[in-house]
Amino acid sequence: MNKPRKNARVVLGLVALVAFMGAGSFAAVPFYNWFCRVTGYAGTTSTATAGADTVLDRTIRIRFDASLEAGMPWSFRPMQREVELKIGETGIAYYEAHNPLDVPVAGSASYNVVPYSAGGYFMKIACFCFTEQVLQPGETVRMPVTYYVDPEIVNDIEAKYVREITLSYTFHRDALPKPEETSALQPTPSSNNTTGLN
Repeated sequence: MNKPRKNARVVLGLVALVAFMGAGSFAAVPFYNWFCRVTGYAGTTSTATAGADTVLDRTIRIRFDASLEAGMPWSFRPMQREVELKIGETGIAYYEAHNPLDVPVAGSASYNVVPYSAGGYFMKIACFCFTEQVLQPGETVRMPVTYYVDPEIVNDIEAKYVREITLSYTFHRDALPKPEETSALQPTPSSNNTTGLN
């Protein structure tokens, strides 16, 4: 094999390696998020579409915590500090957020539970953290989270000893869409009023 062809193969091999590593780095974040959701690793909670089929005769204490990312101007707090409910029983908790500014502020909530071993067993049915929240100037809102603790927790070699779970949220400020982006999302007014509303 002549030297130019050998050099070309080496270069192509290096380019392919760099491309593979780049693709891997992009895939790492969604894969890590999926892994955390499935396993409860690092206190990541799970989701459910309905409540548990079984309610045990054993109670567990749920504590609620709230914090804000640096630069997030809202006030944000749990409306109850703790509750006690049966494992498998559906609970609902409320958080309150207030925007003190004279401009709209958008935010998204990150979350986890401690101890980490309970993460995969803390099931959210509905939560304000699933979507971005936008508070108008001076607006105060109550935001619910509906949840239960999966009865399977009592069969986990480590998590079965958990008697208290703390659910924590941190709100991060998001950038609002630019006016031209917002207007582009609005439906184009139609000259024909098919609803009969004026």
